Amino acid sequence: MTQTQFTIVLVEDDPFLAEIYVLRLEREGFKVLHARSGEEGLKNVLETKPSLVLLDLVLPKMDGFSVLKEIKANAATRAIPVVILTNLGEESDVAKGKKLGAADYFIKAHLTPSEVAQKVKQLLNL
Repeated sequence: MTQTQFTIVLVEDDPFLAEIYVLRLEREGFKVLHARSGEEGLKNVLETKPSLVLLDLVLPKMDGFSVLKEIKANAATRAIPVVILTNLGEESDVAKGKKLGAADYFIKAHLTPSEVAQKVKQLLNL
């Protein structure tokens, strides 16, 4: 399976960061759908059933924890790996994300977009 067959939903409200992640992931061959709010992100996930979701936590309309909860509560989307990609690095946030079913938890400030792309590949066994 080629990477273009893998779709990633990126839920990120910061336009500058979103553009960097989208460009990096597309350069790696992924199809990327960008959502600017939690609500839009959830809608994209339900409609497209992506290979993986990169989810910020601090979002307009619906926070990332609520989006994660909805994805994991739905039988059609439960198996989709959700990676939290945020600057909230408190242990309580990490624990909450993992408890809600996040496949991984990345702190934006600790990883370059290239490192995020490499970790996405690892999660998808590429």
